[in-house]
Amino acid sequence: MKIDAFDYHLPEHLIAQKPADRRDGSRLLVVHRETGETEHKHFYDILDYLNPGDCLVLNDSRVLPARLYGRKMPKGQASGTEPAGARVEFLLIRRTREEDAPERGSEVWETMVRPGRRLKPGDTVCFSGPGSELADQPLLRAEILDFGEDGTRIVRFDYEGIFMERLEQVGTMPLPPYIQRPGEDEDRERYQTVYNRIEGSVAAPTAGLHFTKELLAKAEEKGVELAFVTLHVGIGTFRPVKSETVEEHHMHFEEYTISEEAAEIINRAKREGRRVISVGTTSTRTVESAAVFCQQDGADAGCWQVKPGSASTGIFIYPGYEFRIVDALITNFHLPKSTLLMLISALYDREKILEVYQEAIREEYRFFSYGDAMFIE
Repeated sequence: MKIDAFDYHLPEHLIAQKPADRRDGSRLLVVHRETGETEHKHFYDILDYLNPGDCLVLNDSRVLPARLYGRKMPKGQASGTEPAGARVEFLLIRRTREEDAPERGSEVWETMVRPGRRLKPGDTVCFSGPGSELADQPLLRAEILDFGEDGTRIVRFDYEGIFMERLEQVGTMPLPPYIQRPGEDEDRERYQTVYNRIEGSVAAPTAGLHFTKELLAKAEEKGVELAFVTLHVGIGTFRPVKSETVEEHHMHFEEYTISEEAAEIINRAKREGRRVISVGTTSTRTVESAAVFCQQDGADAGCWQVKPGSASTGIFIYPGYEFRIVDALITNFHLPKSTLLMLISALYDREKILEVYQEAIREEYRFFSYGDAMFIE
């Protein structure tokens, strides 16, 4: 299948640059798969489409302030009160190893760097805070250890105290490249879900950004069960599909965890024939990766269940895939030719999804991370 089959034209002004004034005030396009009909609502109306007994699966990963701006130090200079060398940008991808000491720490990360030609093994970069020009008292110091895959660098960070505290001080939220503005203080709250819990993502599970604590509480009052899983969103979310055909594309691996409690909530819903509704493509990929077929006691037939535990997944869902766990999906509008658009085309129908996207464009929905939402039921 050609990648071009998932292309569409999006007017630039529909790419959301800011979040909606209120989380649940985003628009919601409801797609009824059985009839092909659509409805135009607001996200707070999602309660009208959730039934008692439904199981909502949510990704509770927390986004790291993973974009860092620093200064390359001249050879032989580790710090100083004079301005350092060229300004460089880091985007943390994943931790590779950690070395602990009582007062001083060291962590090694795979990192995207820009401009890449400036940073080679042996180079040092200092970070004193967002946009800092001086390296007189760096909160983080990074040494380039080696080249990684696809132009990345393997970097050792040295610091005093606790790494995550230093990262909060010097880092900014890793907004995607189509948001053409610097990160702001507001993004530290709005580019996180209200139920985030475990740090590790370099991009937000954006479908969950629309939920408020009050909306989730009302859903539970209605009899909807919540199951929290964790998938740390990796750098693959920023990278375009470069192959000509879908089958040639290879996904990057991401780490996920499903607790015993979450697995039981999901599995009980599957056993009882209740809907499992995934909030976002990351939650979808998590539970579909963990799906195992189980025979039911005393019955000839079995059913699909999720296996609790931690693992990594490179699952690639595109048309032709048969969903094992997920029955319906809450999601944002995705980039042309993206693996995320392919995933939702597998749940519904590629041509019909593209027709829905054209309807959203005509109605001037806001697209991508800070944009509006769809409910494919």
